[in-house]
Amino acid sequence: MPALRVILLWHQHQPFYKDLVTNEYRLPWTRLHALKDYYGMVKLLDEFPSVHQNFNLVPSLMVQIQDYAAGTAEDPFLRVAAKPAKDLSVEERRFALQYLFQANPQNLIGRYPRYRELWERFREHGDHPERAERYFQPQDFTDLQVLSQIAWFDEFFLEEKDIAALVAKGHGFSLDEQKLVIAREKELIGKVLPAHAEAAKKGSIEISTTPFYHPILPLVCDTNAGGVSSPGLPLPQSRFRHPEDAREQLVRGLDLHEKVFGMRPRGIWPSEGSLSEEVLAIAHNVGVQWMATDEGVLGRSTGSFFARDGGGRLPANLGEKLYNIHRYENGSTTMHLVFRDHTISDLIGFVYSGMPAADAARHLIGNIKEAARPVLERGRDAVVSIILDGENAWEYYPKSGREFLRRLYDELQRDKSVEAVTISEAIARHKDFGKLTSLVPGSWINANFNVWIGAPEDNRAWDYLHHAREFYAQNAARAAEAQRQLAFDEILIAEGSDWNWWYGPEHHSANDRDFDELYRKHLSNVYQALGAVAPDYLAQPITGAEVRPSFVPQTAYIHPRVTADKVRYFEWIGAAAYTADHRAGSMHGKQFLLDAVYAGIDSTHLYGRLDFTGKIPDADFELVVNIESWAAGEARPRRTLRVDVSAEKSRIKEWKIEGTNGSKMLATSASADEATKVALLRNFEFKLPLIWLLATPSASPAERAGAKSTAAATTKLRLRFSLWQNRLPVDSLPLEGWIELQVVSEGELLFGA
Repeated sequence: MPALRVILLWHQHQPFYKDLVTNEYRLPWTRLHALKDYYGMVKLLDEFPSVHQNFNLVPSLMVQIQDYAAGTAEDPFLRVAAKPAKDLSVEERRFALQYLFQANPQNLIGRYPRYRELWERFREHGDHPERAERYFQPQDFTDLQVLSQIAWFDEFFLEEKDIAALVAKGHGFSLDEQKLVIAREKELIGKVLPAHAEAAKKGSIEISTTPFYHPILPLVCDTNAGGVSSPGLPLPQSRFRHPEDAREQLVRGLDLHEKVFGMRPRGIWPSEGSLSEEVLAIAHNVGVQWMATDEGVLGRSTGSFFARDGGGRLPANLGEKLYNIHRYENGSTTMHLVFRDHTISDLIGFVYSGMPAADAARHLIGNIKEAARPVLERGRDAVVSIILDGENAWEYYPKSGREFLRRLYDELQRDKSVEAVTISEAIARHKDFGKLTSLVPGSWINANFNVWIGAPEDNRAWDYLHHAREFYAQNAARAAEAQRQLAFDEILIAEGSDWNWWYGPEHHSANDRDFDELYRKHLSNVYQALGAVAPDYLAQPITGAEVRPSFVPQTAYIHPRVTADKVRYFEWIGAAAYTADHRAGSMHGKQFLLDAVYAGIDSTHLYGRLDFTGKIPDADFELVVNIESWAAGEARPRRTLRVDVSAEKSRIKEWKIEGTNGSKMLATSASADEATKVALLRNFEFKLPLIWLLATPSASPAERAGAKSTAAATTKLRLRFSLWQNRLPVDSLPLEGWIELQVVSEGELLFGA
């Protein structure tokens, strides 16, 4: 019988945040993700011994983990979190407010009521630390310092007795408890790499590596590769060509893994799945046996386009090509190649977080089987490769996605028709390899390198790297060995992919300027290490103006007509508005269909509006609006409603509004009246009575404070819009958190009185 084998590879990576000259870490994300994800992802497999997996650990991540575990890492975020609140300077208090809320609002901040309370207080003052700082007392800061760390603790760590006691306490933490949390961080981070070593030793996982500082190897070999995968792409003024650096990055990565884990990796996930024939030759020559990348690279290399039908399935001939292991042979170079199923991998990264865990796990197993079915029916083994980021996705899942993973692994363990294997196990058991004699250079993103080269910011960064590399080549021989090594290390760090991930139009984060400054600092250190002054241009930002999603609170009552046939701009003036940012941040591949949402109240109704990116989808879809009403000081919403709209051919088929906490059906498309309207034409709009949410604005704050009725006690509404296709959540706004409305009188909105 033909076999169905599933490869799951989790890629664990953070940029190299350390400045080698000052020994300070500019950003805290290695520490926080080491606390939150890496240990538990591996330890979870102890419960499922027959589920074998692959973990790719980037070497520059590993050395940072070692640094934190040894207690030798310094970062300003950790210093502020550890300092007694009464000793914080004004600048440090503002720093804490600016950065200690950088976490997922729903699954990290929202999990802890006191953390959420402090975050909402910060938001009430416009997310401005300078305005908010005076409204936070020392105990507020201590609670923020403690909870901003615990929120990142792994689910296994949260079960430990002392940490569980702090979670149960919830607020009013002491200085000793603050010190305990900080001390435990070092201890817990120290468990990460040993857990991987133990799992690899018993065969539960295979550990692969990446070039040391996560460079895009084809571009390090030759920036002209960008023009090969995208003809006509604007390239840097100065051609960067250093295949010797690419080899060094690979060898350093292999060496570190052998030193830490006692075994040399057989395989490589090249940074961002980036491959070229030159890279394959270098990897073969240093002993690499397999490499993995995306289906798009296979498609371009074989002249195929992996087009799926409406159910997401490939035709049998394309399935046979993708669900196979290939062997590349060209001259003296040989390499086994695994190509990820882009669609299934993205379901884990972007879709299943919006579904109940059991449904998501069943859907994934069903998807895998259905994808492989045409191949198995032809009597051939099928290898379905699922490869994705193993850290960032879990912030969007409740409790770091552990329920989803447990249900998935349980299904895999019980289903005898599916084998969950390591890549080396899959290669050893495979019989009929696909043959490749050529490869078009590309990455996992659109089978090209356009994220990292081509945009003016990207090309400027490459030019600056070229100049620093040339300066090193001309001056290193005259420097002392230690300084020469420092300068070369800084070159290798600057070759990393992460800097150009944030340059250009594709991605952004709240730390764009930090990444820009750190990149230029690494290049400046090259000159400084060799006894020279860095060029003046390295003092100037490479990145352009910062772009972020925008939120505007409601400033006046609105009374729009709900028709959706055209946007009546003036009718929505004063509404709260949230405009999407279509750059994908640390995770690439998100599908954007929603552009902006608007919401507002008058004295009797709640109104909502959703604008689409481009035209309304032609394919069938559902719109869901989740609405909550909250009373001041309460830990749970007072009432929750759900607006469900089913659309066919860009028009409403039916809709309903119902309570989600035991209340009855409130309205449907078959029983609507003038008090409730739902419309979908050029955009989507609705209105519903505030009384359904137990929300009636009071005339003044004093009147509201003294109110005895349930309705008048409601002070806030929260809304989230989402679009679903094939029963899967495709896009939502806001992507994180909610759009919020204060239930107050119009005078209070207008004048704050």
